[in-house]
Amino acid sequence: MEQVDATAHPRLYRRSGRYYHRAAVPQDIQASYPKTEETFSLRTSDYQEALRRVRKAAHEVDQRFETHRQQLVAQANPLSGLTEQQLQHLNDLFYAYLLKTDEEYRREFDWDSDADFDAAYEAFNDEVESAQAAYSTGCIAKRFHRYAKESVEAHLESPLSSESSDWDELAWRLQQTFITAAQAILARNRGEVVRTPPAQQSIQPQHVLQPYEGLGSSNLEAHQQVGQRLFRVTADSLSGRDETTPLLSDAVGEWLAEKARDWSTKTYNDHRTTLANFRTVVGDKSLAQYGKADGRHFKRVLLKLPPNWTKQKSLQGLTIDIAADKAAKLGMDTMSGKNLNKIIGYAAAFWNWASAHYDDCPANPLASLKVKLKTSAREERDPFQVSDLRAIFHAPLFTGCQSLRYWRQPGHLIPRNSGMYWAPLVSLFSGMRMGEILQLYVSDIREDQGIPFIDINGDGDDKSLKTSSSYRAIPVHPELIRLGFLSHAQEMRQKGSQRLFPDMPMGNDGYYSSVYSKRFRALLDSLKIKHSQNAFHSLRHNFEDACRDSDVSLEITNTIQGHTESGMAGRYGSGFTLQRLNEEMRKVRYRSLDLSQLTRE
Repeated sequence: MEQVDATAHPRLYRRSGRYYHRAAVPQDIQASYPKTEETFSLRTSDYQEALRRVRKAAHEVDQRFETHRQQLVAQANPLSGLTEQQLQHLNDLFYAYLLKTDEEYRREFDWDSDADFDAAYEAFNDEVESAQAAYSTGCIAKRFHRYAKESVEAHLESPLSSESSDWDELAWRLQQTFITAAQAILARNRGEVVRTPPAQQSIQPQHVLQPYEGLGSSNLEAHQQVGQRLFRVTADSLSGRDETTPLLSDAVGEWLAEKARDWSTKTYNDHRTTLANFRTVVGDKSLAQYGKADGRHFKRVLLKLPPNWTKQKSLQGLTIDIAADKAAKLGMDTMSGKNLNKIIGYAAAFWNWASAHYDDCPANPLASLKVKLKTSAREERDPFQVSDLRAIFHAPLFTGCQSLRYWRQPGHLIPRNSGMYWAPLVSLFSGMRMGEILQLYVSDIREDQGIPFIDINGDGDDKSLKTSSSYRAIPVHPELIRLGFLSHAQEMRQKGSQRLFPDMPMGNDGYYSSVYSKRFRALLDSLKIKHSQNAFHSLRHNFEDACRDSDVSLEITNTIQGHTESGMAGRYGSGFTLQRLNEEMRKVRYRSLDLSQLTRE
């Protein structure tokens, strides 16, 4: 490793074209510090950028050295007990932490994924019950002793003597605080507003020594003993070893094995690839060793990457971190905020699972790191104009084409047994997603009390639903009945077909929508109505507008479309009866759209 000109910065070194920070540990703490020097990569080969980073790194390392000195002093002078002010302060901090963590989880939870919010809270509910059981019998659950230790280490500048009777008092109070916080969290689940207390500053312990005050030559032995204890603790934390939590790679393997039973191939691969990239960026460490800095570092890398970066010729074969640096140097356009948030959500899903499975797992390193999007979900796709809908449903595919292969050319075939014909119509009159339509089974077209309805479910190895609210029953709109939708279902049933649209193939990614979406885009292109803000999903917006125009309530519209209602209140209640949904569905009209040319012969 070659040293750069010392006039630039005495700690700046260069090796194999990359710059490093390098500093010897000060002599006064060498006996207890877990390293002989602080050397690490600055992750750049640009000289000016290295200068900027080494100054910041040097400041952080100097702070680390000073913190170590303070810890030596503190460990040699433990507190004999805690004041009432300190006990209350630690409990206030614990309460605020629990509510803040819960609030961040709700705000960062990917409501559009297949993850189940209620299932994520099952482990929490178990902890609440065990704490209540211990409290009711005057006992302290074991984990609250650990919480007490962590609270003192994190918020008091001097440690509490291991002989102090206040350890039990603090653990007892933390247990009470946990139960109180749990009641607040469960109230949030019912849609009640419970505010998170503002962050508080740490308070001073009963006595604070200046560095090495009272540690003259006569106290050298005690100083060295403290140093040895610190060495063991700090060395383990810096080396990434922790016996209470597994390595990231091992935990991810366990998580993927568990999820493989329910995920599609694409979902599995998306999450596996994301966590592999996360590990490439921040390293493979014990779960307990990860923190917010790792999440920020991963986000910084993602912010440099272009869309579909693995398919870019100039980046192929590169690891994600190297590809990000190269993309930035080449000035490549970066991926959209929506896609960046999706990737962060994949990684965050693992950490949500890990926190529920391992006691010492840290808070989610990806929490609150998604970028704020300038547009709403509605603004990302426009509804089709009435003129667009007229063009679509007057296309040869609906009025007569040569064949399913030559569906753009006028002819005499109206493919009423094809998913290409029915998918746009079903979405227009139900608000269903493309994937939900194409994966339907014949058995999903049902009837109850004389009301025909579509049962949207995940009962099938080739089915997947976007959210838990996607499970729903949608009455069949009268226009679909007039056009022969139920007759098509009956024909497929008589042929012994399992799927309602067997001509729609599944893509290599495990989704039926991946193949059909290209065909629908080709339809729009052939009609010269395709633009950046419309797609098949636009039909859902058309249905939403039609519901609004037909005086259908927002709650009914959300139920039919499978939207997650805003707020936790949307997760509770009995919902609407099929009869009520049918009454509202029959009201839906497209006032300026005439589809009489599609009448079944």
